[in-house]
Amino acid sequence: MTEAFCPDCKKPTEVVLDHAAGDTVCVECGLVLEAHSIDETSEWRTFANESGDNDPVRVGGPSNPLLNDGGLSTVISKPNGSSGDLLTSTLGRWQNRGSNPDRSLIMAFRTIATMAERLGLVATIKDRANEIYKKVEDLKSIRGRNQDAILAACLYIACRQEDKPRTVKEICSVANGASKKEIGRAKEFIVKQLEEEMGKSMEMGTIHAGDFLRRFCSHLNMNNQAVKAATEAVKRSEELDVRRSPISIAAAAIYIISQLSDDKKLLRVCHGFRYFTSNRSG
Repeated sequence: MTEAFCPDCKKPTEVVLDHAAGDTVCVECGLVLEAHSIDETSEWRTFANESGDNDPVRVGGPSNPLLNDGGLSTVISKPNGSSGDLLTSTLGRWQNRGSNPDRSLIMAFRTIATMAERLGLVATIKDRANEIYKKVEDLKSIRGRNQDAILAACLYIACRQEDKPRTVKEICSVANGASKKEIGRAKEFIVKQLEEEMGKSMEMGTIHAGDFLRRFCSHLNMNNQAVKAATEAVKRSEELDVRRSPISIAAAAIYIISQLSDDKKLLRVCHGFRYFTSNRSG
């Protein structure tokens, strides 16, 4: 503990530092004397196989358990010898090539992270997509296939499994040129491969129209009253057992509410619109 002057106690008192919150707190009255302070000391990591006499060594970011070496591999630079030294130059190239066997995985994880960030997805979905890709990559069955489609399909499946589904069109918008058909084929391929490996069906999660509704309404800048009405329409559709795509039902509900309100939206009529309207009551 250290001492500092507390304006409430009107005297120097002992204070404690809450490292989690970064607050300096008076032990007498509980007044926060300093909030959100930054710890400027060094961050160190000590490994189990190190003796207590060794000084800790500063390292980079946290290790990734999906990588074979935990992401702690060292890249040996190419020697700066003369261009005529063919043997030394060739040895340097092979050192660089073999020093990081997880290079392809790292690049794949970066691509998934970029796509997830562009879609505003949470870290748990990104991590699940990384796990799915690692499992498929370990099966050595994706060689020669469209890598962008495979990565996009992993992200699509991860969204489904985390109960935060995205449409294939949304995934396609960040898939570096992969088409909806390619992503769909990649998704079917991944599911088949993993199901054969696990020996059981793969849990994908059930898609509901409500999973898309609020996001669609947000994109259209609909007011709260319209959103509530569209949500109620979707709930009514579940009671009527409308056997159409959840995306179509959500779009149809939005279209109906927008046409009944003053703020009309020019939406393309989707597949489920006609069936949905023909079964709604009152």
